[in-house]
Amino acid sequence: MTAPPPPELDRRRFLQLSGLTAATVSLGVAAPASAVTEPRHPIPAGVFALGVASGEPRPDGFVLWTRLAPDPGALDGHGGMGKEDVPVTYQVATDRRFTRVVRAGVAIASPELGHSVHPEVRGLQPGREYFYRFRAGAQVSPIGRAKTFPAPGQQGATFSFATASCQAWYHGYFSAYKHLAARTDLDAVFFLGDYIYEYGIVAGGNLWKQGVTVGPEHAVEIETLEQYRLRYGLFKSDPDLQAAHAAAPWLLTWDDHEVQNNYGNNTSYYGIPPELFPYRRAVAYRAFYENLPISLNSLPEGPDLQLYRRLDVGTLARINMLDGRQYRDPVPTSEADRLSESRTILGAAQEQWLYDGLKGSPATWNILANGVVFTAVTDDRTEQWDGYPANRKRLLAAMGESSNTVVLTGDVHRAIASELKADFADPASETIGVELICSSIASDGDGAETDGYAKDWMAHPYMKFYNARRGYVYARITETEMISEFVKVPYVQADANAVATVAARFRTPAGAPRLEAL
Repeated sequence: MTAPPPPELDRRRFLQLSGLTAATVSLGVAAPASAVTEPRHPIPAGVFALGVASGEPRPDGFVLWTRLAPDPGALDGHGGMGKEDVPVTYQVATDRRFTRVVRAGVAIASPELGHSVHPEVRGLQPGREYFYRFRAGAQVSPIGRAKTFPAPGQQGATFSFATASCQAWYHGYFSAYKHLAARTDLDAVFFLGDYIYEYGIVAGGNLWKQGVTVGPEHAVEIETLEQYRLRYGLFKSDPDLQAAHAAAPWLLTWDDHEVQNNYGNNTSYYGIPPELFPYRRAVAYRAFYENLPISLNSLPEGPDLQLYRRLDVGTLARINMLDGRQYRDPVPTSEADRLSESRTILGAAQEQWLYDGLKGSPATWNILANGVVFTAVTDDRTEQWDGYPANRKRLLAAMGESSNTVVLTGDVHRAIASELKADFADPASETIGVELICSSIASDGDGAETDGYAKDWMAHPYMKFYNARRGYVYARITETEMISEFVKVPYVQADANAVATVAARFRTPAGAPRLEAL
């Protein structure tokens, strides 16, 4: 296990410790011809074992991603690639056969970034489907599909998306992703947190997936960069997750398990001293960047990573990707503390950024992609927005000055649909939006149609649906309405062949954002 560095990390110090330089980072995005040299040793077979992905769609392009790893379980964290730089070329085409290539380039997969590359493709046409692939030596990657967003100010578009969360690979198969990947109309996938889990994986303990074993290196809680890389490699080896990444561009935020359960800001729930916890955050955030299709704007600087950001889908939707972990106040120590007007889950800067974006939004729909449940449930759920009621009240006020708010959430391993009230304490207050909470992909195993927690949720008249199976949410928005579907699978532990069905379907009219069961 790598010993943690001294406390009080700053960006320069962390980069020096990790061997990461600005040149290394920039070459992983785009490399000039002068920087491209062939590796001295043969490239191992099977380098695209972790698949391909795209993300951060814009009107003129998107981010591409792959990580060369013929042996994702290699204990040194280098995926079987050794420590040489490898040039990786990419192509973007308007057809799956690549007869019309419109963009091409090269990036350098370096050991310092786990042999990942993040090409940022620009100059494409808005609102158009594209296909992409990579090449390393003679090896060609699987083909991925991406789509650009509509042009700024464009009206009359539609936007179809899915949401997913909480994919404990060791709790079950990702059969929900198999169904999601088969959809042909997705413009984007929102991932809402807990892409990996940091816990040790132990057979007979928390390894519920039938017919699967893992090595002893996964039996301990992960703490180092090498361990985080191993855990991403384990999860990303799943073929259905790879297919879901290849089906559409992803927009990702995190919750807690990308670092450690229930952490907030610089506070470890399990007592890692505050002078050492920045190192845990730094290596976890580094692995997050290395393994996901996020842009250079979200490159971590030591223990900090700029994750909240905004994207517009023409005039149809404004997307606000939120970070509810990095800036939050600690868990309250008393009821008076919980009710304090100064408490924040977003931090002052992100709060103001969000309120400005809502109040000034020209969009028909305003989407907030968020890690934990926003709707009021019970006062003791302090990890959710229930632990930050003053911050929620401020955000509700900003929503009231906007239009058609849709909050997208994961975290609780349940599929839940809720209407957002201007004042949750007054059921007769105005409905100003809806919250669509997706269940887990696999976390907590098979689940059930209902469970003992249902009474806490469904006691409120603004709650419209509750189901405890695994699955995802699909939605399609137009200028006049949003149709949302809660998709479930009956099991995930036995095998990967479960058939998905729609558990509930709702219509949300524009101008009157409520949940009408269909």
